[in-house]
Amino acid sequence: MTEELPELRASDADRERVSEVLREALAEGRLDMEEFEERLDATYKARTYGELAPITRDLPVGQVAVPKVDMLKRPEPDGSWASRIVGGEGSSTWAVAVMSGFQRKGRWTVPRRFNCFAFWGGGELDLREANFADGEVEINCVAIMGGVQVIVPPGVEVVVRGIGIMGGFDHREQGVPGEPGAPRVVVTGFAFWGGVGVERKPTRAERQRLREERRQQRLDRREAVRELRESVRDDVRDRHRRMIGGHHDMMRDRRRRGED
Repeated sequence: MTEELPELRASDADRERVSEVLREALAEGRLDMEEFEERLDATYKARTYGELAPITRDLPVGQVAVPKVDMLKRPEPDGSWASRIVGGEGSSTWAVAVMSGFQRKGRWTVPRRFNCFAFWGGGELDLREANFADGEVEINCVAIMGGVQVIVPPGVEVVVRGIGIMGGFDHREQGVPGEPGAPRVVVTGFAFWGGVGVERKPTRAERQRLREERRQQRLDRREAVRELRESVRDDVRDRHRRMIGGHHDMMRDRRRRGED
């Protein structure tokens, strides 16, 4: 089974795990930008585990390039909060942007504490599709003449405890009650001539569901208007027929009276 593993097809989640290793290596200076771009391009072109393995083989965490395959059939996560609090150490624990940028998004596991630093740069932490290592996670942000944007899904409780000097932390999402079983995201850190923003956005699936609902509502309104028009048209036709019938009856009565 192990010998056949490299020939198994890789999933999008597998490629995303390898790209995360590459981002960490770029931030640590183990790869330059040209090497990073070449390997990232090879990652997204890879079709099998065997094609993914060489991409991170010379990096400290290269052993995760060929993902562990569980041959037991297990139920798919149902999307509930309970299924998204998965334990473990997290797939990424820190990020750095020095006159550059970083991004964490898609399917990744937020650790109990995530540290990020932005100096003359910016970063984005998107938690909408993420899993969580614990029911409460801390996002520690240091922004110096830079910025970090934290995006959380609806239902997550947000607590902001950062300190800003000639900068600031966004508190707009604080105080919104979380859903039962949802994780708690605590945003801490320090901002100097910079800022840390926190915003709540629906997931891609939720946006698609809302778009579908609006589309269905538009169709329902159009159908209701069509039915109303047809009803009015039928009513007008019926009244017209009754009016013509009444007129014919009146003319017949006049003719009969004239004959008498």
